Formats: sequence, C-alpha cells, structure tokens
Amino acid sequence: MSALFAGLPGAVIDDSGLQHVGNPLVEQRAIAAGEAVVPLGDRAVIAVPGEDRLSWLDSLTSQALAALPPGVSTELLVLDPQGRVEHAASVIDDGETTWLIVDRADAEGLLSWLRRMRFRLRVDPRDATEEYAVIGGTTAALERITAAQPASVPLVWIDPWPAVSPGGYGYAAVDPHPGADRDWAEALVTREEERRIADAAAAGDLAVAGLIAADALRVAAWRPRWGADVDERVLPHELDWLRTAVHLSKGCYRGQETVAKVHNLGHPPRRLVALQLDGSASVLPARGAVVRVGDDEVGAVTSTALHFEEGPIALAIVRRSTPVDATLLVDTDDGPIAAAQEIVVPPEAGKTANVPRLPRLGRRAAAT
Repeated sequence: MSALFAGLPGAVIDDSGLQHVGNPLVEQRAIAAGEAVVPLGDRAVIAVPGEDRLSWLDSLTSQALAALPPGVSTELLVLDPQGRVEHAASVIDDGETTWLIVDRADAEGLLSWLRRMRFRLRVDPRDATEEYAVIGGTTAALERITAAQPASVPLVWIDPWPAVSPGGYGYAAVDPHPGADRDWAEALVTREEERRIADAAAAGDLAVAGLIAADALRVAAWRPRWGADVDERVLPHELDWLRTAVHLSKGCYRGQETVAKVHNLGHPPRRLVALQLDGSASVLPARGAVVRVGDDEVGAVTSTALHFEEGPIALAIVRRSTPVDATLLVDTDDGPIAAAQEIVVPPEAGKTANVPRLPRLGRRAAAT
C-alpha cells in the first residue's frame, strides 16, 4: 500500500506507487550501494499452490520449471500461438507454492488465463497481493529486512539478468554487458512487515527510494520489462529475452514453434537498441515516441530514464534493417533530439549468426 510511505519527506506517490522521495538521482546511488530499498507498488503477487504446479507451469510457459529447486529464481513468459509475449512473471518456489511476481497491470489477465488452463490438475492459482507486498533492492539490502522471515526458503527473487540461464541464449555482444554489475532482487514481505518497513523509514532508521530511480537502473542494464518494453507484437528475441526467460530445449508450449524458427532459421524482425540521448535540451522523450533516421520512421521508444552517471538514456525497438551506425532522431514535444544507438540485439541475431563481441559504447565514447 503506497499510502504507507506518503508521509516521508519529499514523497511523491501516484497510482503505481512511490515515485521518489525528493531526488531520483541520489536515490539511484543509494539503491546501487545497497543503502536503500524500494517499495514496488507497481508489482502484484500470484500464488500457485498444488502438487502439479511446476509441471503445469512448465507445460504452459517458455521456461523449464518441472524440476525447479526451492529458492532458485527464474522467470517465465506466456506467449500467444505466434510467439508474441502476452504475459511475464518472475518465479520462485518455496517447495509448496510457486510465487509469481508480475506487473500489477498484467496480474488480472495472467491470473484469469491461468485459472482457465487448470483443467483437472492439482493447482489453485490465486491473487496474493493483499497478503504480500514486494520490496526491491540489492540482495544485501533485502537480507536485512527478510532476516526474520519464518519461511524455510526466504521469498526473495534474485534477478538472473543478464546471465544466460540454462537453455537460454544471449544476443547482446558487448563486453562487459551493462547489466553485469547490477545487483537486484525482489522480496515478498507480509503486509504487516511492509508497515514495519514504512515505520522504520519514517523514523529515519531505513532509507527508501522510488520507482523512478529503480527503473533508471533497469534501463541502464538493458533489462526488458513487461509493463514498459512489451507491445502487442513483440517477440522475446527482439528484447534479448531468450537470455533469462526462455528455455530453448524444453518440451512443447504455446508459441514454441515461432521461438525455435526465428532463433534457428531466421532473424527477429525488430531489435532492441539502447539510446544515449542528447541531453542539451533537458527533455526526455515519452514512451512510444517515434524514432527516425532522417525523415524515415524506424521504431519507437519503450523506456526512458535520467541516469545518475549516463545522463538521459532510453530503450527503443527499431526495424532490423535500421543501419547500426546511423544517428537516430527521437521525436519530443519540443522537437527531435539526437540519439547515439548501442546495439543490444544485432541485426544478424540468430543461432547461426557470427556476431563479434564489441566494447561498451558508453556516453563518453558516444560523444567522441
């Protein structure tokens, strides 16, 4: 409940949760240093108890879950028959229940679909958002607030990004990957514990940060997210999401044929790029802003952020044929701004592609 944090000095809250507590740039530093935690009011929780839960989820989704050990973090996608992303969830199992952390806007649709797919199996998915809140931060920061959890398996999901999970495949060919040093986890805490966290923050005993700061760190790590980077036709390949959310060797699931065909025999029709935006105008483009090469529209912005080190940055999906060395223009209400692109998904992406590893571009290199 975001209202718990409304009394903090400088707190700005909207329908999606605590946005910031005065200075998102300072808050980014605090999150990265493990000095602040983030109330993730934009998340919801789905509980899936039942003896058949893991094999059932395995059969429905892109991830191999049938033998998922308790306490191991992963993520899944629900695809449509054409392989497009419909739903996404972070996954952790405690030995009795599988817990799905999802975007709040996606929770009702995913839960409804799961319930329709139960048939006669021993599973009983339910909305557990009234029972649990989600708190984000570094693993060390979350250990401090979950140390008293009575569960034998702490309900802390550790983001696997950007490591390539078993059965996955990474397209980004930069070295090092910009997400390599990102330490991010999400803990399920009871609503009573959430209130204690809010009280500790109000007393000055615990630092909290807002969603804007957390999202800036995500964008800088090229980390895709359902509520931001997914449109109605996106394939997981286009976001480099085969890394952590897809097992390419598991059994049949809806959309698998497209996933295999695009990866093994072709190339995704679009590709994710990271943008280093010209910051001279002090303007961030809106989500959905048109990306151009000259006058030719080639894609759209999916996420934007003002990063404490890199300045104004964005993620965008562009046509695969967009020249990799082109300076892009991004439309804003104040006119177009220039953007240097970093290749996240190469135009040649696919199993047989020979993509050379490239050094990180970074803002300094982009400016030279």
